[in-house]
Amino acid sequence: MRIVIVFTDRVGIAQEVLAVLAQRALSVAAVEVEPPHIYIEAPALDQAGLIKLRGQLLQVADVRSVDVVDILPGARRRLYLEALMASQPDPVLAVDANGRIVIANGAAISASGMSESELLNTSLQALIGDPTLRDALIDGGFHLPVREVEINAEPYMLETLPLHEASGRVAGAMLTLHAPSRMGGRLSALQNYNAGGFDAILGNSPVIEQLRQRAARMALVDAPLLITGETGTGKELLAHACHAGSGRSTQPFFALNCAALPESLAESELFGYSPGAFTGALRGGKPGLLEMADGGTVFLDEIGEMSPYLQAKLLRFLNDGSFRRVGGDREAKVDVRIISATHRPLEDMVEAGHFRQDLLFRLNVLNLHVPPLRERAGDILPLAQFFLQRACTQAARPLMRLSPAARTALLGNAWVGNVRQLQNVIFRAVTMAERLVIDADDLELARATRSADQPPAADVTSLEQAVADFEKALLQRLYHDYPSTRRLAMRLGASHSAIAMRLRRYGIGQFESRS
Repeated sequence: MRIVIVFTDRVGIAQEVLAVLAQRALSVAAVEVEPPHIYIEAPALDQAGLIKLRGQLLQVADVRSVDVVDILPGARRRLYLEALMASQPDPVLAVDANGRIVIANGAAISASGMSESELLNTSLQALIGDPTLRDALIDGGFHLPVREVEINAEPYMLETLPLHEASGRVAGAMLTLHAPSRMGGRLSALQNYNAGGFDAILGNSPVIEQLRQRAARMALVDAPLLITGETGTGKELLAHACHAGSGRSTQPFFALNCAALPESLAESELFGYSPGAFTGALRGGKPGLLEMADGGTVFLDEIGEMSPYLQAKLLRFLNDGSFRRVGGDREAKVDVRIISATHRPLEDMVEAGHFRQDLLFRLNVLNLHVPPLRERAGDILPLAQFFLQRACTQAARPLMRLSPAARTALLGNAWVGNVRQLQNVIFRAVTMAERLVIDADDLELARATRSADQPPAADVTSLEQAVADFEKALLQRLYHDYPSTRRLAMRLGASHSAIAMRLRRYGIGQFESRS
């Protein structure tokens, strides 16, 4: 039985209380004194004995009450601490002032490959195999910058936290070991917390609906995927959606723009580097995106810009999932799906000798093509409206709207920069417009409104001809996405009969007056 005695603190009261238990010849398993409480665990004490003991203890001066408790505070703290340590997925160790391991959680025991009894009292040097680590810990007051170490030939990032006694003297440290994949999961969660799935791919045109359906099927297939399309069409957004729709959705997702970094930096970012690999490298080395994304997905944007050397190294990884860090000799093997993207014609680059054909075969197991915005004109105004609402929120402005002239200008623009250009145009207009109605002039599209199928100004013979040519080109583009006069009329905000008349005039589509 466990009891708590509440008393008014004074010198010698604890001894008097224990003397009463000694008189009754009660075996005491534990005693904890935390004034104004004394906690006692007496295994042989029963309910009848408690009644007699309570009477004797209350006769001791300044003892105020005697009650039963379920667990002693120290035992409760130890229980919670052990549960906390056991719940940590990362290996956690505690070392004393001499660098010997005194506490280890289950993850640390598993990582060490030893039994708990073998691991405890083992020196940190024997576990990690770095003869300089113990001295660096002690000399640095058990506080070190984050560095990489190896346990059982597996890399971990080591984080230290000094432990101080009440006097301020350092009594040791808590060491936390982060596996690259665990670090990658946390970093990916921070970077991609708002990345959407296929619902984030905006547009209702038939080509986009078909793309979403095709991508959803390919997301479930655990094979390399190549995404092609012009700049600004949303290839990375589609890669995010394919990852979110795959069996790896709960694992990390990382992106690397192959065109944004020189070869040496791109290599170290992707494959990581070993200690001392080059000047300026972290002393303990650094895991690359492939290690941190183990179990997840790596997106290689602008794969056509990758150097021949990196192409060969990536090809080897795609063959068996193994690679070596920069400056390292240890083979690492991870399970990562590669999604790549490019706006360049890789087949032409292969013929020109700028891209490896065998790598293209490896990357192009599955493929998706994102159509340019000019080929899905029916999505222009819905996208513009979406970007308009978001831009108003970001700029803290009242909700604005597009004038009919602005809508016509948007539909007539060539959109060489695709969706990204449309987003930028709308954001600029919201920022600079003085009124709540955005007009064509606010869009600043004067230099880019001629579509590829519109004649240059020198070929225009009259205003009537120019208007007719523009009208015909617009109806031809929209009729592909709205193949009925009624739907097309609703899309353009015109009457059914007016659209039917114009379609007949220009010989566009097959329709009935009641369609």
